Amino acid sequence: MKRAIIESRPYLLLSLLFGISYFFVKDSNFPGMYLMLWKGAAVGFLAVYAIRRAHNFEGKLIAGVMAFGALGDMLIEIDLMAGAGAFIIGHCIAIWLYSRHRRESTAFSQKLLAILLVPITMFIAWSLPFDRSEALGIAVYSLFLAVMAAMAWTSSFPRYRVGIGALMFVISDLFIFAEMGFLQGSPIPSWTIWPLYYVGQFLIVTGVVRTLRKEMHVPNP
Repeated sequence: MKRAIIESRPYLLLSLLFGISYFFVKDSNFPGMYLMLWKGAAVGFLAVYAIRRAHNFEGKLIAGVMAFGALGDMLIEIDLMAGAGAFIIGHCIAIWLYSRHRRESTAFSQKLLAILLVPITMFIAWSLPFDRSEALGIAVYSLFLAVMAAMAWTSSFPRYRVGIGALMFVISDLFIFAEMGFLQGSPIPSWTIWPLYYVGQFLIVTGVVRTLRKEMHVPNP
């Protein structure tokens, strides 16, 4: 029990420390490189938590999802396309993970939500930026994002942790795209994007890891 706590909680606590504090410093005068590393550490420690707590192939997959999320968090501060590319890789790994853990039976309403989530997300994302030259690229990115969330919602992982976390990820990114459009100059994106994204990632990784440990018959302290 003590060893399990030592192995897991420090990484979650460090993630929470960086994730919560980043919200308060992201608009400060900290040097850009330090702020970028601060941002990446929040989800980066979730990747460490996953690899240390889930000692199987799926554990490596969810750790990879978080690692590419952390990389995307940092790269997006340098180049939007590079950051999007890292996130797309993470989404593809997540889709692979969720495809390996399908829910045996899904209610019609839940299937309908998963089916509609993809075209609705893509359409909203495509319609948001004022610069229409960016719309197609945003729509393509949102395809991977929405499929990831739909697969999470219909996977065997806890829906009200992993599924909700994935939906929070989607909403967070839609606020990013809205900031390119009708929310330009609004404080709303600044207040919503990071909390929705970080809490979503936290819910995803903890939900997946706890499920994997149960499948391996390892207690979760």
